[in-house]
Amino acid sequence: MTFQGWPAEAFEFFEQLETDNSKPFWQAHKARYERDVRAPMLALLDALEPEFGPGKVFRPFRDVRFSKDKTPYKTHIGAWLDSGGYIQLSADHLACGNGMYRLATDQLARYRAAVAEDVTGAELERVIAAVEAGGLAVHGQEPLRTTPRGFTKDHPRIGLLRNKGLVAWQEWEPAAWMGTPEAAETIAGFIRDSQPLMAWLDDHVGPSELPAR
Repeated sequence: MTFQGWPAEAFEFFEQLETDNSKPFWQAHKARYERDVRAPMLALLDALEPEFGPGKVFRPFRDVRFSKDKTPYKTHIGAWLDSGGYIQLSADHLACGNGMYRLATDQLARYRAAVAEDVTGAELERVIAAVEAGGLAVHGQEPLRTTPRGFTKDHPRIGLLRNKGLVAWQEWEPAAWMGTPEAAETIAGFIRDSQPLMAWLDDHVGPSELPAR
């Protein structure tokens, strides 16, 4: 299947799922999800693979084991690319992200060491400035209110040191162009523009070396 964008029915599906997030609704409308939501996402990943590598679509089921919210289904579809990049579609928006959302303990230690060091820390500041100059936002994830252990509150990059993750993010409200093949190029443009941030994180943080839980 060639990517042609998402039809208006994709947004309508998620609007209705937000209203009736139940197993009977899902079972009655699963064919719509597969046709209007998941199939276009798979086609998009195929279109992006030559430049960004293969991707994977996340499962639509929520993990409710430790959540007070027991609704069973995600009200969005998400996918990620091997080389970096996250894509999300919901009733309200198309969104893209790139970076490391939640750092494991060993990753966080390497991140903070690199941020604190003058050369690599200054490099990250330049990368963030360049990415934001291109119109993207860079967000720190789960920032501490206090000073991380081992650092002083007057460190020149204390704001970055407080973060437990760092991502570039952009959202677009539903629009007609999302139902066209050109949506793939918009997403590809975001990934290209945000890739310097992912490259810095890959170089100085890398994957977690801790055993998987």
